[in-house]
Amino acid sequence: MQNLVSVVVVCILTLSGVISTEPLTWRLIKVWLPVNVIFVGMLITSMFSLKYINVAMVTVLKNVTNVMTAAGEMYLFNKHHDKKVWAALFLMIISAISGGITDLSFNAIGYTWQIINCFLTASYSLTLRRVMDTAKQVTKSGDLNEFSMVLLNNTLSVPLGILLMFVFNEVDYLSKTPLLRLPIFWLVITLSGFLGLAISFTSMWFLHQTGATTYSLVGSLNKIPLSIAGILLFHVPTSVENSASILFGLLAGVFFARAKMR
Repeated sequence: MQNLVSVVVVCILTLSGVISTEPLTWRLIKVWLPVNVIFVGMLITSMFSLKYINVAMVTVLKNVTNVMTAAGEMYLFNKHHDKKVWAALFLMIISAISGGITDLSFNAIGYTWQIINCFLTASYSLTLRRVMDTAKQVTKSGDLNEFSMVLLNNTLSVPLGILLMFVFNEVDYLSKTPLLRLPIFWLVITLSGFLGLAISFTSMWFLHQTGATTYSLVGSLNKIPLSIAGILLFHVPTSVENSASILFGLLAGVFFARAKMR
């Protein structure tokens, strides 16, 4: 639904002449499809991990993505990081391990989904940065703006999402759930679609202007308010040790950002 809202909004803006987008050709779709499969996998694993793990622990475990992204950039793009960056990445790993050990609501299935999500998120930012340059070569104008990338990503995600609905047998659930008869549900999910569009556009623009590691580290800075809000809003049971490990991981993210900016 979020992907569908994004597609509809971008199409309306294109038809009204507010923005311009590249036509979706088969050549462009074939180039973009691998990164889109990773994108859908990233969304699915994120939802499954949140089903089993509290928001605070998810944000700390996402720090592992920074480690994978930095290592990937080093091997794929021959990009080197200084000792302070690697020290911050090491602290993130320690915080993730200590957080898991002291997590009162530890769930092995949830942690497995989250580790897979970290791998896919790192793969997405690394692959997307490379595909952006390749995709430009198969467009008619020789360029691919952020709105075209958002349209491409979300359009290809819709059929994959429908396929996954059948794979996970969610069609039966959708036919029986009373949620679909509540106007407030449609209002909230539509608003979440607008938020998804904003996230997609800003992510594409930011990654287009910078690198995968910088994109990943800036995401580290939102983890402090997100973790605190997650604990307070959902009344997550926690301990002093677990809270300390979460705080340690969040500070490691800030240290990582400072080291990269310098």
